[in-house]
Amino acid sequence: MAVSAPSKIVSGIQKPTMGFWQIWNMCFGFFGIQFGWSLQMGNMSAIYEFLGASPEQIPGLWLAAPMTGLLVQPIIGYMSDRTWHPRLGRRRPYFLVGAILSSLALFIMPNASSLWMAAGTLWILDSCINVSMEPFRAFVADNLNEKQRAYGFAMQSMFIGLASFVAGFLPRILVDWFGVSRDKSGGSIPENIMLSFYIGGAVFLTAVLYTVIKSKEYPPVDADWKEKVKESNKGFGGGVKEILHSIAHMPNKMKRLALVNFLTWPGLFLMWFYYSTGVAADIFKGDPKTSSDLYTQGLEYANTTSAILNLVTFAFSFSLPFWVGKIGKKYTHTACLLIGGLGLISVNYVEQPFILYFSMGMVGIAWASILSMPYSMLANCLPEDKIGIYMGIFNFFIVLPEIIASLFFGKIMSTFLNNDRLLAVLIGGVLLIIAAIVCAIIIKEDD
Repeated sequence: MAVSAPSKIVSGIQKPTMGFWQIWNMCFGFFGIQFGWSLQMGNMSAIYEFLGASPEQIPGLWLAAPMTGLLVQPIIGYMSDRTWHPRLGRRRPYFLVGAILSSLALFIMPNASSLWMAAGTLWILDSCINVSMEPFRAFVADNLNEKQRAYGFAMQSMFIGLASFVAGFLPRILVDWFGVSRDKSGGSIPENIMLSFYIGGAVFLTAVLYTVIKSKEYPPVDADWKEKVKESNKGFGGGVKEILHSIAHMPNKMKRLALVNFLTWPGLFLMWFYYSTGVAADIFKGDPKTSSDLYTQGLEYANTTSAILNLVTFAFSFSLPFWVGKIGKKYTHTACLLIGGLGLISVNYVEQPFILYFSMGMVGIAWASILSMPYSMLANCLPEDKIGIYMGIFNFFIVLPEIIASLFFGKIMSTFLNNDRLLAVLIGGVLLIIAAIVCAIIIKEDD
């Protein structure tokens, strides 16, 4: 597919300042990736239950996402660092292949006729999404100079928030605006969800194709790079050794950012695990065992406030470069984490449901920063020839907390928290505040 290229293939290039539309074109593909990802995140538990999964099976069935991220992202990062295709460049071959395969998986998923088929398709879908997603972080770092990287990653956050907002509402829009049925129409999956996945597959491929066509990459600068390729061909074993070597020799700033991320992401997972059901059961006083209308109303209300979270993420992302210019990346991220942590903590004390819009709006501010500031700070401390592999390794400190939370927090809920869902959300807020304090103390702007 592509020819391996040597290290430092972009070193020595003075990267010019890019215009708004150039950065837009670079980042637009992330809209499609996040659109597909959000459809999966918002509907897979329901698809599993439609196919007969019991509630206690759901966490294990969700392990596909973190496990594939743990395995695929560093490998793709390593490979893309060493790739140069004469027409597609370094990262774009992976965008394109991942988008084609992800789109096919999105078309297959809602046609799954059994639980094992849906679970297997999710593993494939997550693997393919990671093939597209991982190089996008490196793509921004490759093409933007140090001053513009914060702006580039903020643009990615904007597209993530917008895609999440639209994808989250899509099944309901199809029913309310276009008269699509919620019935299963002879299959196992409701028609509106099935059509949402079809649309998601088309959006995924179209958005990534736009970036592939409209963006360029810097070519190798070494005249003898093809000869260096032959010398650097190490095979699979050599690649594994290089990944392990890179893990052992992470830059100091990356280690500090990894700790901040490791504390941040469990807080988000606790929100995703328990926020919606906590609102339904504790604020709306519904009971899932009796299929009460109050419980259903609570779930729908929680999903609406979660959509506002993504809308705030979209809007606030535009202001991130301003705040970085005023107080720097470290303190911008610290402040956003503090605001998000307070938002999650406040959920536990809400009595009037409308206040949840404010709580989730605060989390949306944190989410915008989480999706951009750590990567912007990280990119500036990485060697140019290893940006891809280190972006993949950095993902470890997202997926490992998710794996730990999936495997063990259920026991904590039953043993120590008396299955209090909103108390779990509060703990998530506390973790965000701890991450903010750690960020303020250990991150140095000039590393």
